[in-house]
Amino acid sequence: MGLIITVIIGLVAGAIAHRVLNSRGGFLGSLVVGLIGALLGGELADILNLHVTGGILDRLIIAVVGAILFLFIWKKLFK
Repeated sequence: MGLIITVIIGLVAGAIAHRVLNSRGGFLGSLVVGLIGALLGGELADILNLHVTGGILDRLIIAVVGAILFLFIWKKLFK
């Protein structure tokens, strides 16, 4: 069940990040961006010593922030 929730959160976070940065990405692209964003956002939250409860909304917010950061860096490097 945890894997399914993680995939759904990654997909939603990737889709939101694509919308915020006005970039294109299909189903698989959004999923990859969201999962990488979740990892990046989680590490960033640990570095900044943010105390996250681990609920679905917390995980989604962290994944979205990480996905936006990842897409922003990706666009700057490869544009």
